[in-house]
Amino acid sequence: MPAKSSRSLVALLVTVAATVLYPASNAAFAADGATAGDPARGAKLAYTCLGCHAIADYRNAYPDYHVPKLGGQHAEYMVSALTEYRSGARQHPTMRSQATQMSDATIGDIAAFFATATPAKSGPAPVGTAPKAIEVCQACHGPDGVGILPEYPTLAGQHADYIEQALHAYKKGTRQNAIMQGFAAALSDEDIRAVARYFAAQKPGLWVPALPSR
Repeated sequence: MPAKSSRSLVALLVTVAATVLYPASNAAFAADGATAGDPARGAKLAYTCLGCHAIADYRNAYPDYHVPKLGGQHAEYMVSALTEYRSGARQHPTMRSQATQMSDATIGDIAAFFATATPAKSGPAPVGTAPKAIEVCQACHGPDGVGILPEYPTLAGQHADYIEQALHAYKKGTRQNAIMQGFAAALSDEDIRAVARYFAAQKPGLWVPALPSR
């Protein structure tokens, strides 16, 4: 494919993904960006979140996988994720229970706290050899797993097994997102494993936030 056509395809994918991944219900956050939430208030509200997300190598009970790293994640993406747990578009009993008790303002504040105003940045060059399967992923997640827009999740440094289970969830439809379901459906189990390991190896990346000192 000629370079110009390839760039046009990437631009189209980004535009379509923005429409689907960033619903109009979150328009207020889109307008204000990461400043929509109050990180200081979020630090107080996130105490239940920290019980899992601030413990290094903490694992989900069943199915077994690492709880995701949230430090440095885009605030706008976390707003979308929590909103999807609240609506049931993402299925996880604990997250659903937590999110259904959150107002839009609470979600924005918690997201701003975990983003810590310094989202993970791209390094000088991607680490390792990229598997062919990430060619489509790069349209939104970048060549090194750093989301190219704040509403797209950063995957750099994320636990590989968490990325794997997320892709399998999109493939099965237990995470409801038309764009991601279409992409994941085209991936074999081997592709999913290779993509997850590649993005997990990227540096700098996401981190486990520290528990606040007493």
